[in-house]
Amino acid sequence: MSFSLATWNINSVRLREPIVLKLLQEEGPDVLCLQECKSPVEKIPMEAFRAAGYTHMIGRGQKGYNGVAILSKLPIEDMGDMDFASLGHARHVAGRLENGVTIHNFYVPAGGDEPDREKNIKFGQKLDYLTEMRDWFKSERPEKAVLVGDLNIAPREDDVWDHKKLLKIVSHTPIEVDHLAQVMEAGGWQDVTRKDIPEGLLYSWWSYRAKDWSEADKGRRLDHIWTTPDILNATHSSRILRAARGWEQPSDHAPVFATFDL
Repeated sequence: MSFSLATWNINSVRLREPIVLKLLQEEGPDVLCLQECKSPVEKIPMEAFRAAGYTHMIGRGQKGYNGVAILSKLPIEDMGDMDFASLGHARHVAGRLENGVTIHNFYVPAGGDEPDREKNIKFGQKLDYLTEMRDWFKSERPEKAVLVGDLNIAPREDDVWDHKKLLKIVSHTPIEVDHLAQVMEAGGWQDVTRKDIPEGLLYSWWSYRAKDWSEADKGRRLDHIWTTPDILNATHSSRILRAARGWEQPSDHAPVFATFDL
């Protein structure tokens, strides 16, 4: 079974329902993983999404903050969620497709502005969240699995517009990059996007503060698609839909795509 998948930090699924529908209608991924839905699950506009062919959904939500959801054309079984770092946030949900592939949808904490856990509790929470992700994947090593989401870290030098200038900026600090690398190693995760696009600057997020975001192009690759080694060779056609950042009333993130032949 071949299926296409997209991941997108939508920054309020109800506010941006029109562009979610635009993506579903124009791009038609079989599975769309959303983060930062900012909505209780029961208030996600599923009627419109069902009409677009997405008859299945699993999610975890809360009013005004966080929230993750998986919309699917394909049947998907709810496989639960994890509350890493005991934050009580809706930041993870897992689902299993009929072909046996488990999809983990994550929204890792952003970490605030100061990269110092002594001065900034949010940065400490981010590091703790990643540490507990690492420990979970180490104890329950995944198989036939995909991990997607806004991981709020741009790990490579060419995942940011200026590596040296961003070394002390949250999302690209060495300690965050190291923590993310430990998560990858613990689960044997492989970066699908960089398998398909191994070289060159690549971004999925551009700040709202930059009105000329496209011209300045000061982006970061914060959104990721990973897979376990046993299905890595089944992946292809990775891309980032940069154009979506310029849609009407956009998210500051662009959707990331990959296709799986299984």
